[in-house]
Amino acid sequence: MNAQIFGWLDIIRLGLIQACLGAVVVVTTSTLNRIMVVELALPALLPGFLVAWHYTVQMVRPRMGFGADQGRRSTPWMMGGMVVLGVGGVLAALATLWMATSLWQGMALAMLAFSLIGLGVSACGTSLLTLMAKRVPAERRAQAATTVWLMMIMGFAVTAGVVGQLIDPYTPDILWRVSAGLSILTTVLTALCLWGLEKPDAQGVSAKTSTPVNFKRTLQGICAEPQAKTFTIFIFLSMLAYSAQDLILEPFAGAVHGMSPGQTTQLSGWHHIGVLVGMLSMAAASSRWVAGRLGSVQVWMWGGCLLSALATVGLSLSATATLAMPWPIKANVIFLGVANGAFSIAAIATMMRLAGEGGSGTEGTRMGLWGAAQAMAFAMGGLVGTGASDLAHWVLGESQSAYQAVFAFQALMFLASAWVALRIRAAHTTAQHKAPDHQVLWKDGATT
Repeated sequence: MNAQIFGWLDIIRLGLIQACLGAVVVVTTSTLNRIMVVELALPALLPGFLVAWHYTVQMVRPRMGFGADQGRRSTPWMMGGMVVLGVGGVLAALATLWMATSLWQGMALAMLAFSLIGLGVSACGTSLLTLMAKRVPAERRAQAATTVWLMMIMGFAVTAGVVGQLIDPYTPDILWRVSAGLSILTTVLTALCLWGLEKPDAQGVSAKTSTPVNFKRTLQGICAEPQAKTFTIFIFLSMLAYSAQDLILEPFAGAVHGMSPGQTTQLSGWHHIGVLVGMLSMAAASSRWVAGRLGSVQVWMWGGCLLSALATVGLSLSATATLAMPWPIKANVIFLGVANGAFSIAAIATMMRLAGEGGSGTEGTRMGLWGAAQAMAFAMGGLVGTGASDLAHWVLGESQSAYQAVFAFQALMFLASAWVALRIRAAHTTAQHKAPDHQVLWKDGATT
């Protein structure tokens, strides 16, 4: 079979789709969050639960990926997912407005809306990664992953800025119009990006397996593979540690270091800048000009987790009142971001490699499994971070020790992720020795 190989223009088109996906999500998880809590004076737990629910719904990702495998095309799933996501975004805005007059009816509609958002993200996001795993060459995967994720972050930033300008001063009518316009715009842009993108293979796009394939058996078979199972554990642990810090970093900086709201927002921004630097560094390290000189993708994945653990230990130490000199909190947070960005892009590149090596016809199911692990980690991460902070504060009676305990726990999770990352390489090396000579071999984190 002569599979189509994606060039940089194709990768940028996928990045635009990812940016569209991020644009709708950021409004539903950030802008509507603020409106519920500030304008409507609702408990912060409500939007927190809705965000966690949309991640929980993404447990259907393996089934979505299996559907793309059986259909042999990702385009229908990506387009359908974006349409569903757009509808969910509009309903989420309507639900938020409805809560002002009919709270329970609005909450019921919000549950439906965030369910659609989770389904749309699952269908579009899983199929996009599956298409990248199938069509992007091995030597270009880290750079491709960085490009797509940078464009998604750009979608976050641009949408947040533009929407913030359009809805100021805020009125319910403006929120509804902006939300509907954004959903229509992202759907149209996705359709344009997908037009002619996924060309048929030599054997035809309608080719399917000669024998019926059962989803449950396929998933069980993948979960039984030592390397797939180990990588699933790595994704869950590392993303749980990564997401646990999101909701406690700014409160920690304010409560322990006495920073103002504006200063803590800037500190969070420096963390995101660090993430971008880490992503770009990982992409540069895996390029053909420096490949092998700065370590393999797996080394970056392991090292990024290890350095993330070190950075969170630093945050824990920064809460110690007996320090002889002020802690460089800004440098610490940037360092944490760089480590986070490096291991996350390395993990995505590894995800695409493992999906491609797992055998033709199962790439989507594998991507779905790992996407579900990440979604569940993010659903739990915010609750674990804030819940552990509240529990530690209640038990210990003061903020410093409470945050120290949470960051120490987070560091342990990153260390566990680093250990599991080593097990992924060991599992691959073991499989290599057992494989026939004609199969793909492991060579310093790359495929030959």
